[in-house]
Amino acid sequence: MTYPQIIRYLESLINYERLSSYPYKEFLKLDRIRDFLFAIGNPQDALKCIHVAGTKGKGSTVAFITYILREAGYKVGLYTSPHLSDFRERIRILNPKSEIRPAQLVKYSGIPQLAGNPKLEFEGMISKGNLARMVKKLKPGIEKYNKNSRYGPLSFFEVYTALAFVYFKEKKVDFAVLETGLGGRLDATNTVKPLVCAIAPISYEHTQKLGNTLREIASEKAGIIKRAIVISAPQKKEAIDVIRKKCNQVHAKFYEVGKDITYKVKGQGLKHPALRLCLSEGKVYRPCGNRRVSRPLWEVKGIFNDYKGLKLRLLGEHQVINAATAIGAVEALRFYGINIGIDAIKNGLYNTLWPGRCEVAVKKPFIVLDGAQNIASAKALKEAVKNNFQYKKLILVLGISNDKDLKGICDELRPLADEVVLTRANNPRATKPQVLAQYFKGKPVYITQSVKEAKDSAKRLAKKEDLVLVTGSLFVVGDFRDAKS
Repeated sequence: MTYPQIIRYLESLINYERLSSYPYKEFLKLDRIRDFLFAIGNPQDALKCIHVAGTKGKGSTVAFITYILREAGYKVGLYTSPHLSDFRERIRILNPKSEIRPAQLVKYSGIPQLAGNPKLEFEGMISKGNLARMVKKLKPGIEKYNKNSRYGPLSFFEVYTALAFVYFKEKKVDFAVLETGLGGRLDATNTVKPLVCAIAPISYEHTQKLGNTLREIASEKAGIIKRAIVISAPQKKEAIDVIRKKCNQVHAKFYEVGKDITYKVKGQGLKHPALRLCLSEGKVYRPCGNRRVSRPLWEVKGIFNDYKGLKLRLLGEHQVINAATAIGAVEALRFYGINIGIDAIKNGLYNTLWPGRCEVAVKKPFIVLDGAQNIASAKALKEAVKNNFQYKKLILVLGISNDKDLKGICDELRPLADEVVLTRANNPRATKPQVLAQYFKGKPVYITQSVKEAKDSAKRLAKKEDLVLVTGSLFVVGDFRDAKS
């Protein structure tokens, strides 16, 4: 099979990421992926796993964990979803930093996430050759299983998860860091026996599938919890009660960020005013003056150690919470005799790149990319923009999947926008821009039918001192990054 044939084969599998609605609890069957993994020798059982679920920040959390472990000298498999441009991004292996040639290291530009080296943005993603080889290896087993399955055919996500497990086992990674896809309890990644489980902040999302209450949603997310070490980000009472109850049921040791693991920005806690980016010159300044300074330091009091003078490239106070959760997760490995050093944690946090999450892609004007797909993410993005950027006018480029809370997301982002460019990703779930327009009455609104058209419109509207904010669906962010203009 050629690589294009491999792609067509994978795309022929049922893909729930491209469906607006389906009976979640009927279609997603953990028994199906468990049966298939058993048929191919349970490759997941050979992996030392850290498993992360949540609503907002789980991707950033797995990225922080992965870069810390890589900094500590380990070979780390990273499995995430969805992807921005190429689904090969979902399966990555980061080799120990000592094995990376100096010319491959990211040279920090001084502007968060503006690394200037696209090849390193998804460092270690599975090659076309390896992906083709893995599909050819598993295809006979997939077809045999689908023919005889009591639970229906395997989905794209289930097959791709199995591919990741086999690939990580073959490459003998020291750790596999896994982000859940949808929910957690019925997610294909929930077939592993993790050393550590981490729960990022939980909020309302996919309510038609996960439940209409925070308690119901938290129950689905907490479904990944096994008898392991569990680290949770700060949660609302309904969610944390569910997590604690599940930990008690399975006899898991539990640590909560904000209580057992504490954090603060040096001097004034989390309310310390973030430093801002002067868009006209691309320099970092305090909001009230013109003196160039470094970004504020923050600190964490962890399970075992204190970490001071920490720095992040990822923007937003919410990333401090994600990073503190990641620190707890790697510290928890000490219960298994694995001690991650303070320097590895500090350097790993600082070196973490996570494209598409408050990513400064271009300057003059700055273009900021962020996949804010629910109300909590949109609110965090709004605060990150207000606290970190100075600009004359903000042009909002927005496209949202039709199974999201359209009004809630738009209501959060509307106050930021001076002008709005509405668009849709090349995905069946994309909301028509005309539908989104009703939430921006009183604002100058431009309707586009493709992200390429939206990118061209935004570039025409923006001056050097302005900011273009591209957000909503990660599919929109990915299409914007790839669109030529």
